Amino acid sequence: MVPCLSQLTTLPQSFDADIHTAAQVGWPALEVWLTKLEQHLEKHTIAETQQLVHDSGVRLVAAAGQGGLFVEETLARRSHWEHFRRRLELCQALSIPVLVVALDLPASWSRQASAELIAQLQRAADWAQAFGVRLAIEFQANAPFCNCLDTAVTLIHSCRHPALQVCLDLFHFYKGPSKTEDLHRLHLEHLGHVQVCDVAGLPREVWTDADRIFPGEGDLPLPELLAPLIRLGYTGPISLEVPNPQLWQAGATQVMHLAWNAWQNCWNNLRTRSTDSTPQYPARATSQGTT
Repeated sequence: MVPCLSQLTTLPQSFDADIHTAAQVGWPALEVWLTKLEQHLEKHTIAETQQLVHDSGVRLVAAAGQGGLFVEETLARRSHWEHFRRRLELCQALSIPVLVVALDLPASWSRQASAELIAQLQRAADWAQAFGVRLAIEFQANAPFCNCLDTAVTLIHSCRHPALQVCLDLFHFYKGPSKTEDLHRLHLEHLGHVQVCDVAGLPREVWTDADRIFPGEGDLPLPELLAPLIRLGYTGPISLEVPNPQLWQAGATQVMHLAWNAWQNCWNNLRTRSTDSTPQYPARATSQGTT
């Protein structure tokens, strides 16, 4: 599996500073927060950004922050889809293979809208495929529909599109109605991206993104949740996503060091508890981006 850090974890820091700090600390990969990238591109060209990423040795393995594709109001939806197209262009230009799409369905959603949702997902996947990008749909624990892994996998089956996969965010998995047996419905081709964090001492009903903490510091049984992915043969990114405002008050270098240690401990615990032999995690990158 590929150690990866979401840029939400260091949200106040700029895109280019994230790249430099990740290379310095030894993170081999980042999950791009698209708004941060777009702010960076207000002052820098695509060519300069491509060179920045290349020189750092840090891989951009996914991008996140895309929502709004399923809003009901026609003009707003059209605007979101145009923004989506521009973001696909960015992913193509920076060789980002996966774009995470939030299934932020409107509260008024009803089962009669299922066929339209499938059509919209197929359309989005067609667009992504044209840019050489795969979509990873992220189910939301509080959504009126598709708030669990089982339904997300069912949607993937219904769409039957090679550019459409699932983003498994273990925060939403554990907060919502997903069941551990849902993990056994996954096939390797379904799984496009994985995000991890932890939460401590709170009822699941009141969890918010601000309650996320580093893996191993809370109550989630992460080894038990990740072990089926190992058995599945998943070797892609495991992205540590902790958008906690308290962390944002600390220095980004310190946060990235703490995050790396948490990711490493999580992986070691998984290897210790798993009855299967698991591969070694990739060596920590040097400041030049080598492994």
